[in-house]
Amino acid sequence: QVQLVESGGGLVQPGGSLRLSCAASGRVFRIYTMGWYRQAPGKQRELVATISSDGITIYADSVKGRFTISRDDAKSTVYLQMNSLKFEDTDVYYCLVVGGRIPENYWGQGTQVTVSS
Repeated sequence: QVQLVESGGGLVQPGGSLRLSCAASGRVFRIYTMGWYRQAPGKQRELVATISSDGITIYADSVKGRFTISRDDAKSTVYLQMNSLKFEDTDVYYCLVVGGRIPENYWGQGTQVTVSS
């Protein structure tokens, strides 16, 4: 079993920045892809960014150039640096870790990001 703990969400003004962190613990064994998704009430969860074990990144078009995903495998942690935040970035952000002896998807508990003036 893998446990994920997210941190770093909060309230920020438009144009501001936040950094999300997600640390994995437990029977991690091996971590493959790590990523961030977001979900608004009544909507489907959508991809924000992912990073493979080789460091290959994928971003949603809406966040390209503003968000940066990174990982620290020594700490089993994935980060999401969010700059130039917009009102429409307001959502609950969930981290995803694909890991384990047999690859499985593990989700964080979610952290609220609110962009408001």
